[in-house]
Amino acid sequence: MLAVADGNVSYGSSGSRMSNNINYKNPDSSVSISKMDVIIPFSPDVPCDNNGQRMWWAFLASSMVTFFGGLFIILLWRTLKYLWTVCCHCNIKHKEAQKVNNGQTDGPVKNQDEKDDAPASEVGWMTSVKDWAGVMISAQTLTGRVLVVLVFALSIGALGIYFIDSSDPIESCQNFYKDFTLQIDMAFNVFFLLYFGLRFIAANDKLWFWLEVNSVVDFFTVPPVFVSVYLNRSWLGLRFLRALRLIQFSEILQFLNILKTSNSIKLVNLCSIFISTWLTAAGFIHLVENSGDPWENFQNSQPLSYWECVYLLMVTMSTVGYGDVCAKTTLGRLFMVFFILGGLAMFASYVPEIIELIGNRKKYGGSYSAVNGRKHIVVCGHITLESVSNFLKDFLHKDRDDVNVEIVFLHNISPNLELEALFKRHFTQVEFYQGSVLNPHDLARVKIESADACLILANKYCADPDAEDASNIMRVISIKNYHPKIRIITQMLQYHNKAHLLNIPSWNWKEGDDAICLAELKAGFIAQSCLAQGLSTMLANLFSMRSFIKIEEDTWQKYYLEGVANEMYTEYLSSAFVGLSFPAVCELCYVKLKLLLIAIEYKSEQRESRSRKRILINPGNHVKMQEGTLGFFIASDAKEVKRAFFYCKACHDDITDPKRIKKCGCKRPKYKYNGYVRSLEDEHPSTLSPKKKQRNGGMRNSPNCSPKMMRHDPLLIPGNEQIENMDVNVKRYDSTGMFHWCPSKDIEKVILTRSEASMTVLSGHVVVCIFGDVTSALVGLRNLVMPLRASNFHYHELKHIVFVGSLDYLRREWESLHNFPKVSILPGTPLSRADLRAVNINLCDMCVILSANQNNIDDASLQDKECILASLNIKSMQFDDSIGVLQANSQGFTPPGMDRSSPDNSPVHGLVRQASVTTGSNIPIITELAKPGKLLPLVSFSQEKNSGTNIQMITELVNDSNVQFLDQDDDDDPDTELYLTQPFACGTAFAVSVLDSLMSATYFNDNILTLIRTLVTGGATPELEALLAEENALRGGYSTPQTLANRDRCRVAQLALYDGPFADLGDGGCYGDLFCKALKTYNMLCFGIYRLRDAHLSTPSQCTKRYVITNPPYEFELVPTDLIFCLMQFDHNAGQSRASHSSHSSHSSSKKSSSVHSIPATNRQNRSSKARETRDKHKKEMVYR
Repeated sequence: MLAVADGNVSYGSSGSRMSNNINYKNPDSSVSISKMDVIIPFSPDVPCDNNGQRMWWAFLASSMVTFFGGLFIILLWRTLKYLWTVCCHCNIKHKEAQKVNNGQTDGPVKNQDEKDDAPASEVGWMTSVKDWAGVMISAQTLTGRVLVVLVFALSIGALGIYFIDSSDPIESCQNFYKDFTLQIDMAFNVFFLLYFGLRFIAANDKLWFWLEVNSVVDFFTVPPVFVSVYLNRSWLGLRFLRALRLIQFSEILQFLNILKTSNSIKLVNLCSIFISTWLTAAGFIHLVENSGDPWENFQNSQPLSYWECVYLLMVTMSTVGYGDVCAKTTLGRLFMVFFILGGLAMFASYVPEIIELIGNRKKYGGSYSAVNGRKHIVVCGHITLESVSNFLKDFLHKDRDDVNVEIVFLHNISPNLELEALFKRHFTQVEFYQGSVLNPHDLARVKIESADACLILANKYCADPDAEDASNIMRVISIKNYHPKIRIITQMLQYHNKAHLLNIPSWNWKEGDDAICLAELKAGFIAQSCLAQGLSTMLANLFSMRSFIKIEEDTWQKYYLEGVANEMYTEYLSSAFVGLSFPAVCELCYVKLKLLLIAIEYKSEQRESRSRKRILINPGNHVKMQEGTLGFFIASDAKEVKRAFFYCKACHDDITDPKRIKKCGCKRPKYKYNGYVRSLEDEHPSTLSPKKKQRNGGMRNSPNCSPKMMRHDPLLIPGNEQIENMDVNVKRYDSTGMFHWCPSKDIEKVILTRSEASMTVLSGHVVVCIFGDVTSALVGLRNLVMPLRASNFHYHELKHIVFVGSLDYLRREWESLHNFPKVSILPGTPLSRADLRAVNINLCDMCVILSANQNNIDDASLQDKECILASLNIKSMQFDDSIGVLQANSQGFTPPGMDRSSPDNSPVHGLVRQASVTTGSNIPIITELAKPGKLLPLVSFSQEKNSGTNIQMITELVNDSNVQFLDQDDDDDPDTELYLTQPFACGTAFAVSVLDSLMSATYFNDNILTLIRTLVTGGATPELEALLAEENALRGGYSTPQTLANRDRCRVAQLALYDGPFADLGDGGCYGDLFCKALKTYNMLCFGIYRLRDAHLSTPSQCTKRYVITNPPYEFELVPTDLIFCLMQFDHNAGQSRASHSSHSSHSSSKKSSSVHSIPATNRQNRSSKARETRDKHKKEMVYR
């Protein structure tokens, strides 16, 4: 070894460090002298060894001695402990054997227990110290978490110092007092040493602890630092092992509650293992390549930076191997051989899995950021392309005011491409997040606590409706549990499942929570069509947002689509209407503002109900407008409805163009209203108390009702005698007074055989064809029957209901039907013509076709096969109807409260029927009167009704596209939307999909749902729902003034123009004149027309199909065959006039008043002759329903 000491050779300036491998060549000699053995890192301040001796072995020895020495001590301790235990165990057994032989078994046991007392205290002290150390190093406490995170952070800091020092020679002289990085590294390692001691104390198994990765890292990094301080030398050595601490990165993030999902934990684990292995292997290559092989006197080293080694390891793991950087030392190449085996396996397995986890990260897994000044709603549940597109189409419709609401969809399945494209088209107002409302973390992500409402959609086509309802109820529970004050609007499939929502403590319908029961509303819509065909279509179009489609041709579609463009809106009425009666305001709004007011939200002025608000539909003259009254309007868009709010009598009284009615500068003080209303109340009490409120929609002595009006308006005749003479011991209505009721009947008593049904002369009844079996889901027939048994009908006005279907299925439904009168069952099948003829389907008022098996079929096109087949089967039937025609024509029909001898006084048809007759066998023979369409000459009527195509029916469909199969003579395109098809426009088809629009309509105004429910259910209230939830059946109640007052509510009817007091308007008159006359004279509110499809044609033979026209304009021309949809008041006198003819009169005929109000004979004769002339004029060309 050559020592260079002369001054002729300079190795650099002060503080310079020489390379570990220098080939030095003497200029005077051709012999190259290897300077490998004279590497002396030179620094004038550090007295290094003049011999240039390497000290790397000292650093390595310190680590090896620590590791193996400690391992030896642990093994020695375990061996001694084991030997001691074995010896003690043998001695104890020997002593016990001796004691047993001496008969002293009890003594030694006691002595042994006494001997164990001393070690017990020692073990307890050691255990307490061990537990304290375990708490300090665990993440169970705040101190433990801080300590664990600090150790990890310092380990990463030490690794950073290694990266800095890796640019220096492997071994160099360092002055501890002047080297800043060495001082920091020393402080870190002192802390690691203390932490190592805590871990050692807390370890249960010292041997396994000694062999842990973290312990090995400490062995090879901590002792060399102390050697460096002692020798004033630095050896880069194995400090790269600190990179192995990165393996714990996942645990640290879990301690900090950053990682919560399994995928994120797995991803961090894979990345940390991969990176730590990569950096550690690179450190080893850096060490051996820059040092060389010891057996080669370190002469084969090469200068490689640490990051070049990192690059080398990556291309090696990936098997690319560019060759630009490679290992030259034997140790390096040997390491690479083994590393390729493990590294390649790790690269091939870890990297694809990491990429997969990153690729499978939820694209919609972020959090919603609320925008100031903008509300947002959360929509969850059944999220599909169809449900979302229908919802957005209605929610974001242009006819609404500016919808400043952002829609946040939350679903646990990522959207498909079509749904994703739909979201992108509405990206300014729609966001989607993947998650579940059952997870509070996901609810926090969508900011449910600040949401304006949460809407839950249901799968209408599921095979198990009860399971779907249970899922939605669980969603409600989860959301309410997270934030009880959130407003929830949920769809429910089955009516009986609504009761479970009442069990949720925070569910409060008074605060806006609503459940839209699709089965209840669907059955209600169909039931209303039994009373006024086409009403289901009209109501469905009113709460659905439809754009106006203009058609120039004079076709039925033109008038239908003009009505479709109308929707239902709410707006507060101007103070100019304060004090006016409802009919006066309604007429003013229609004539001047071009708005149709159908209902108001009325606040009762009674003390006991001071804060109670009720929705009154066409209440009549007795209700006066209050300040801030909310009105329900039918209009084409929300801007038109603003006219009712801006209207000012002083500024707008002379304006003829309603578009010019804008906000004016007039100030109308509210205090004027108080005195004005008070004076009105003094003259005309407006209380709704049953004792003070007039029973027939007006005031008995009201000056607003002229003598002529009183004479012609039977609806204004008070019915106090009914209350005074009622039999309080007879239960005719349910406990709420909203529905007709009878004692429960056994199903066997209402079953008709085919022969019995054939002997029964049924007419004007309702035939319900139901497909179902013992395994089918219940459709809820009670919701269909309840509107047909509403108490605002008199008993003789109730249509008999005959169910045709499987008896096994109807037995399951009977529990909810046994308290309704006039219900019969014919076991059979709707596909049997014999069964249909037995129930006189050709003489029925309506045939309803339902199916409980629709959702059990996967093919959407076949879901409605039973209903379609039944519909086509009925339409293809032929009847010999001479007997029915004779019966129908032998009877006239008497409008409510009017003299039946005067057809001139017949404004409303189909409401009064001939009395039921009971035979000796208790089989009801119902010879009800036919509709006006049946009051034709025998030949004309027979030609019309001898075919099943003229039977009025409504068919329920699940799949909208199947509507094309109902009418074979229409030209509807299969892709046409349901509301544009002829069966739907005519009211002969109904699909549950039209109810989707109620979700957005209810959100914008929850009163809309209340109004729709009041119209279609016959009077169902939250109180009634609570009662049904308790008993699942209606409970009978005695007739009291309070319950009978509930009968005084309006109902939907159809007004015939061919005869009666409006016959003069039926021949070319204006709809507006009819509207005003019906409103002033009879308090009837007209809101639509049911017109023959080909009424606009001049052909002599017209089609019997009709279509719906909603809210025609004032100047709309009427034709004699039109039927007018109207809201008519309850008529008490109709029940008295028919009491003697009704089977129900056996309970009350003696109690009825004998006085029946009728129009004077002279006036009747004049009006009757005029009506006959008009009727004879159009008799040959009119075809009625």
